[in-house]
Amino acid sequence: MAQCAFCKDETEIYAGGDIPICVECSDARHATRKPSGTEQHIHATLLRDFRDATTRNNQATREFEAVMGRLPSGLQHAQRIQNASSNLTMARKGMMTAHNRLNDYLGRGVVPEDLRRSG
Repeated sequence: MAQCAFCKDETEIYAGGDIPICVECSDARHATRKPSGTEQHIHATLLRDFRDATTRNNQATREFEAVMGRLPSGLQHAQRIQNASSNLTMARKGMMTAHNRLNDYLGRGVVPEDLRRSG
């Protein structure tokens, strides 16, 4: 985990692709420019999605490690290992997708298609 470039707290979020920044410092940076309600909604949605994906990833990691720690070696447990591994892979992909969406929005202002207002 990286340290926020501003306050030195631990963070998993990066602004502009390469600058580690915590949620509080990110919010403070954006507070000075008075974002619209839509921008606040998009930012909150992306941040929530990233936090949720990170939580799912952490849970899948713990599950995988628990399964691996409980099982003796042998092929009879291959399906349980494969299931835990698949869950972990999907959680990691979800976390990376959420991270990339948030990072694209914070760093370049790219609003994901599903969060754009219609009509």
